Amino acid sequence: MTGELSPIDKAKFVAAKRAAEMVEDGMRVGLGTGSTAAWLVRCLGEMVRSEGLRIKGVPTSTRTAELAREVGIDIISLDEAKWLDLTIDGADEFDGDLNLIKGGGGALLQEKIVATASDRMVVIADKAKEVETLGAFPLPVEVIPFGWQTTQALVEETLVAMNVMGRKTTLRMNGDAAFVTDEGNHILDLHLNRIGNARQLALVMNQIPGVVENGLFIDICDTVVVGYGDGKVEVRDINEGTIETDRLEFMESDNLFADLGD
Repeated sequence: MTGELSPIDKAKFVAAKRAAEMVEDGMRVGLGTGSTAAWLVRCLGEMVRSEGLRIKGVPTSTRTAELAREVGIDIISLDEAKWLDLTIDGADEFDGDLNLIKGGGGALLQEKIVATASDRMVVIADKAKEVETLGAFPLPVEVIPFGWQTTQALVEETLVAMNVMGRKTTLRMNGDAAFVTDEGNHILDLHLNRIGNARQLALVMNQIPGVVENGLFIDICDTVVVGYGDGKVEVRDINEGTIETDRLEFMESDNLFADLGD
């Protein structure tokens, strides 16, 4: 029940619900990964069941694919879709130019591929994800398992010349073993504290042998939907330069989230 949600979860819910209203019948939609994106998938599933919404969803992870199927969304691959009308995803951080850090859930590679294969990318987030400068959240960098320690050393060496405040890197773990992405890769988390030039860093990281992709999403996001714990929602469009404010009411009788585990 929404009445039992924390303020952060309420903020995620209203952002997801507002973004779901942007999805139109017949669209091919990229479905993001993470706790906020899970709210979106649930909202879209409810629209499919109660309103007859017909969409094709392209998930960015196996977790999202499983949830989408569970709520009744028709799933296809990106190769089948070719191109998407819209991708809606969460973010770990976003700045005033709508540049992002993503990959906290470990799906950054598929997320970036799907987002860049879309006419429009919409990010849904709670207010706490907004930052003046990217970097407080550790930057994920996906690397192949072969020689990952050598890749890590090259990353750390490269960071010496970058405009960042910290240079510590750690291998992401899953219990006692290295975390493994859907593509069978590992993730290095870069604890940079502050990124002075995100565009430069994104380009340089991807030149390092062994690096598959990094979690900086530069000039990819078009719109961010920011949710607040009191139901307020802001829709910021970077292309139009507009900010729209709305407020969504909570339905205490809504059973949409009764079994949501995120």
